[in-house]
Amino acid sequence: MSGWNQTGRATVLVVDDEADIRILVTESLEREGYSVVQCADGRSALGAVNQGGIDLVVLDLSLPGLNGLDLLTDVRRTNAVPVIILSGRGEESDRILGLKLGADDYLPKPFSPREMVARVESVLRRTRPTPAGLRLEFPGLIIDTASHGVLVGGRAVELTGREFDVLVHLATSPRRVFSRKDLLRDVWSSSPEWQRPTTVTEIVRRVRGKIEANPEHPHWIKTVRSVGYRFDPEP
Repeated sequence: MSGWNQTGRATVLVVDDEADIRILVTESLEREGYSVVQCADGRSALGAVNQGGIDLVVLDLSLPGLNGLDLLTDVRRTNAVPVIILSGRGEESDRILGLKLGADDYLPKPFSPREMVARVESVLRRTRPTPAGLRLEFPGLIIDTASHGVLVGGRAVELTGREFDVLVHLATSPRRVFSRKDLLRDVWSSSPEWQRPTTVTEIVRRVRGKIEANPEHPHWIKTVRSVGYRFDPEP
């Protein structure tokens, strides 16, 4: 069940073992009208997500007990709720690992509260269902932006917010080739630290793994060597 409240704002779960960070993030979000749930450890956060009503998670990696990456792994087994990683662990390996596990964005500490709120706004804007939307139909593939739904051969496939955005962006311009730089500019709305070509490569790999019959020899999302990617609408 969605946590969007009567004012149209979402419910955000803030997971951090540092009380001052939780308070800073919570106050920044509540000033913008969001409902906020706080958790100080991974186990209680997993319970909050499983209970429902959470529209986005702001997640620290260094948590007691169940750490942030393990929590993200557990969440992604059953839930496509958007996740923004908020962490002092700024190494590229951590960013890429978080991406591979299904994070939608990554904000290194120390951070600007205004930027953090802008990231939340951006991710939710892409993932919030809307009454009207675009329905893209191809042989064996249906993409519905209103319901954020994807059907492959009649079977529902669950994509994260960022995966869905990339697929829609490619599919709305069939046969057009997009470079990784194009996709970072057009689809991403995050800091330079997150905007790296490897980010696009990993997202495309994940989308192929979910919609392609053979991800090693993809039908829908083709690689154009030394250029980028294109969506092929033909069977």
